Amino acid sequence: MALSNEEIKQEKTYLEKTSKEISKQIDILEKEIHVSKEQITEFKKILWEDKGSIDSVEMQTGLMASEMEANFMLMKMEYYKKLLKLRYSPYFGRVDFKEDNEEAKPIYIGLTNVTKDLFHYVYDWRSPISSLFYDYGIGPASYSAPGGEISGYMSLRRQYKIEDNKLIHIFDNDLNVVDECLQAVLSENSSDKMKNIVNTIQKEQNEIIRNISNKHLIVQGIAGSGKTSVALHRIAFLLYKIKNLKSSNVLIFSPNNVFSEYISNVLPELGEDNAMNTTFHDFAKTYAKEFKEVETFTNFIERFYTGKEQNQRLVHFKLSNKMIPVIENYAKEIDERTVITGDIVTDFQIINEDYLNYLLKDRFNKLPLFERIEKIAEHLCDKLGFSYGKKKRSFIKQIKELLNVKMDFKKIYQDLYQSTAFISEYHTKEPLRLNNKKINYEDALCFIYLKGLLRGFPYSNLIKQIVVDEAQDYNEMQYIILSKIFKKASFTILGDVNQTINPYIKYDSLEVLTNILNENSKYVELNKTYRSSAEIIAYTNKILGLKYVSAIRKESNVPVKFRNNINTLKNDILSLKQKYASLAIITKSKDESIKLYDKLKDKIKNISLMDESSKRFNKNLVIVPSYLSKGLEFDSVISYTDKDNVYTKDERYLFYVVTTRCQHELIIYNPPKSLS
Repeated sequence: MALSNEEIKQEKTYLEKTSKEISKQIDILEKEIHVSKEQITEFKKILWEDKGSIDSVEMQTGLMASEMEANFMLMKMEYYKKLLKLRYSPYFGRVDFKEDNEEAKPIYIGLTNVTKDLFHYVYDWRSPISSLFYDYGIGPASYSAPGGEISGYMSLRRQYKIEDNKLIHIFDNDLNVVDECLQAVLSENSSDKMKNIVNTIQKEQNEIIRNISNKHLIVQGIAGSGKTSVALHRIAFLLYKIKNLKSSNVLIFSPNNVFSEYISNVLPELGEDNAMNTTFHDFAKTYAKEFKEVETFTNFIERFYTGKEQNQRLVHFKLSNKMIPVIENYAKEIDERTVITGDIVTDFQIINEDYLNYLLKDRFNKLPLFERIEKIAEHLCDKLGFSYGKKKRSFIKQIKELLNVKMDFKKIYQDLYQSTAFISEYHTKEPLRLNNKKINYEDALCFIYLKGLLRGFPYSNLIKQIVVDEAQDYNEMQYIILSKIFKKASFTILGDVNQTINPYIKYDSLEVLTNILNENSKYVELNKTYRSSAEIIAYTNKILGLKYVSAIRKESNVPVKFRNNINTLKNDILSLKQKYASLAIITKSKDESIKLYDKLKDKIKNISLMDESSKRFNKNLVIVPSYLSKGLEFDSVISYTDKDNVYTKDERYLFYVVTTRCQHELIIYNPPKSLS
């Protein structure tokens, strides 16, 4: 419904009033921060120059005051940075809410709070009352406040587009996924970086973002359902909600470095520092230091799809759930046959091997085998009255020399494939020759798990929140490893079983992960897709026989096109570039990408090639292998394969990933005839 002239006038007046207040607070903070910096610098100067004349009590008091002032200044600086983001667009939403027996009051919602003298100009989108905007339409509504549930009636739900402190659009609507504001956002071209969705968060997404009832969340979401955006907004919400939680306490596992760069703007846009970001490959390198290099996930996938892997049966077994008890039983075998084979002689007495084996097998048997060595050394120091330093190191060295099993994890891992535990499940020996410099991806997972069982998993208490994206490509062993290293952390795990590109594993449902995380876990699904047009969704559904037929995005009436002649490729590229801001030509393999890039680089201006080392890329026009396209989205996509390399039935999930990267227009070169 259109607003009256009076309503528009009122909105313009409120915007002007709010903008002035924000500018005023920014000016005040700039001066306060400058003064605080000068005061702290001056105190440090005095402390350094006159430290001899200051007694210890004065010094301690001054240091404490200086530290408090510094912390207070940091808080001001953080708020100052947030206000700068609101300076030209203070808010994006409004609800009018009437509590029982009270008058209705307007609640304006933006990226952060703006208050003066107890008056709220803008409420932070993460505040309890702001949940009304995401969860309810016109009618009865309620929200959870610190003091309990607040009920009332919502009489207005309004959305704004504000640029340079000017009202560009005002939308009045009920809670509806096809509302005007959402459609306006969906119609925009994609950009080089993922954008925040704070003004269009949907109810089912908001429930995940604001969930603090469950320690662990496992989210199954179809392509384009906003899984990653939800995860990042959830991090921002938790940083707001949980006391003492900082960005440095959050670790995100991304599928590759390209994706890490793609999502790097979202948290800063929301006024928060970026969380730590890694890939499982980079993470694995720190736990498999016996090798100079760990194979990347991308190269591991390439081995399968290019036919370079000669023993697929063994790789499949290593990544299967059967391998978990094999490694556990093998670790028990090693524990059972490991003994100390001699005495330790000191200047004072002889510690005989029977006592040493009592310590190894009984006293400290709850600990992992090789972790017991340090405990035994500490026990001997305590018993004999030695300090820990040099003598403890000496005991550790002697105990290791007396063990009948050496702490050579490479040798131990190689012997696994000759062990009873392995043969009883795999039914044959598999001689394994490890490369001293590089370990394969699948071996790295097994190696890290075995090493952790024997030496202990290093506990990390710095990380309190873990986000795992593209969860469907991790096997259960990886989740067990992560849960053992980050014992007290909360996990948010997001994936789509239909976008599995790891050919050796396939989950029926990610709900199985609740059994691994166990403690207070919840499984939820996101079944609406916001990315692609109805025509693209209809085609991608056929690839896997899915029934996600409803598209939130309005119909584009642009059909999926098919080509069989590479001679039309240049014209298709130029045509799509005229219509859209971004275009990806997605090939099946890395070799195909390189080959196509070499063919087009002199014919098409500004075309770029993405590989796994890429951190920044030209999203406007890029050639990318299928495995690196995960999680990305483009206005238009050309799926390209050579005629002799079309997608097969076994590669249909990979093909599904490729075709679901597209928002508006999809062209497929050499399409598969049938994938069913």
